[in-house]
Amino acid sequence: MYDDLQLEHSSTVDRAADEIRRSIFAGQLGPGTPLREVALSEAMGVGRSTIREALAVLVADGVALRVPNRGVAVKELSDDDLADLSRARIALETAGVRRWPMAGGEERAALRTALEAYAAQARRTKDPAVLTEAHLQIHRALVGLNGSDRLLAAADGYSAELRVGLAHLDRVRGNIAEQVASHRTLVELLEAGRIDEAERELAAHLAAAEVSLHDAIGHGTIDA
Repeated sequence: MYDDLQLEHSSTVDRAADEIRRSIFAGQLGPGTPLREVALSEAMGVGRSTIREALAVLVADGVALRVPNRGVAVKELSDDDLADLSRARIALETAGVRRWPMAGGEERAALRTALEAYAAQARRTKDPAVLTEAHLQIHRALVGLNGSDRLLAAADGYSAELRVGLAHLDRVRGNIAEQVASHRTLVELLEAGRIDEAERELAAHLAAAEVSLHDAIGHGTIDA
């Protein structure tokens, strides 16, 4: 009897976490925004305990941060966070580019499919959450060229943090056509077997990503 109630409670927590996450990834709740239990509870029509558990899920995912004596806020990426994310992306995605000649047909096809899906969404919508998701699938497919589930899991592990920054960046920038073209150049270099050039293109792309993310979230000095 009580097992069913616990399962329903857990699903409510998951749904609450998903809804808050959706707002964050849509850029509606920007980095540093406080996530107040009372306000969220009233807005979503659930108890504070449910919101408290949902926020704990988001903290564990790296989407939110618990600030001592101040509660929970949307994760705000620091300079160190951005640099570390960039190092992780460079390591995993460059390894994928280098492995292109040995990658399987399914892994190569996944990259092309992700690119065309991104291009299609760029023509269809301006929704930053949709565009960010399609964008990140290309970079996930680059990691997928390694043929390693563990490396994909590592990429998935930092993707939530990355999406927090990209959500705002994709909301404010208007160069989506340039972004599609940049990713297309990278994929076409790989398909032409020009691995060294593809690696340089990726390095330039990720370096530009760090700069744009840095500017978008307000650090102000230092394209994804």
